[in-house]
Amino acid sequence: MGGALAGSVTSRRLASAAVVLLLGLGGTLTGCEYTYDDRGTPQATPTAPAGSNVVLPPDPSLQQTVTGDALEEWAKSALPESQGRSFYSSTGYLSPGESKTEQTVQLPGGTYAVTLACRGTRRVTFTVRMGESDLVDLTLGCTNARVSVVQLDKDAILDITVGARSDANFAYRVSRL
Repeated sequence: MGGALAGSVTSRRLASAAVVLLLGLGGTLTGCEYTYDDRGTPQATPTAPAGSNVVLPPDPSLQQTVTGDALEEWAKSALPESQGRSFYSSTGYLSPGESKTEQTVQLPGGTYAVTLACRGTRRVTFTVRMGESDLVDLTLGCTNARVSVVQLDKDAILDITVGARSDANFAYRVSRL
C-alpha cells in the first residue's frame, strides 16, 4: 500500500509541475503579437503581458506654469528643432478662460508642420485657420505636444488661436517641410 501511495504522490507532483510549466509557457506565448513587413511575412514582436500596462506618471513640473527664461527653455525642449525652415513661433501664458489669436507672417505655398505644445493642469485648445477654413482644431492635454501637417496651395497668413480654461503655457512653431 505504501508503494501505491508513493506512486500516487509522485504522479500528482508530476501533474502539478506540468500544469505550472504549461501556464508559464502560455503566459510567455501571450506576450507576442505578429506584425507583417512590407512583403507580408509575419514577424513576432514582444508585447507587454496582459494586465501589466506600464503607465508612467506625468512629470509634475509640467503641470506648473512658468514665465521668463523658464518659459523659453520649456518651449525649446517641447518644440524640438524641425528639419525645415521655421517661419513663425510663439510662446506665452494664458489666464483661466483667456484666449489669444496671433497671425503668422506671409507663408509661401507649400507643406508645413505646425508643432503645438502646452503645460499646465488641464487642456489647451489650438485652432489654426486660413481665412474661413479650419486647418487644425485640436484640444491638447497639457504635458503633451502634437505635430499637424498642413498644405497651403498658395501664399497665406495663418490665424492661430490658443485658449485655456485654467492657467496654462503654450508654445507653437510653424515650419516648412
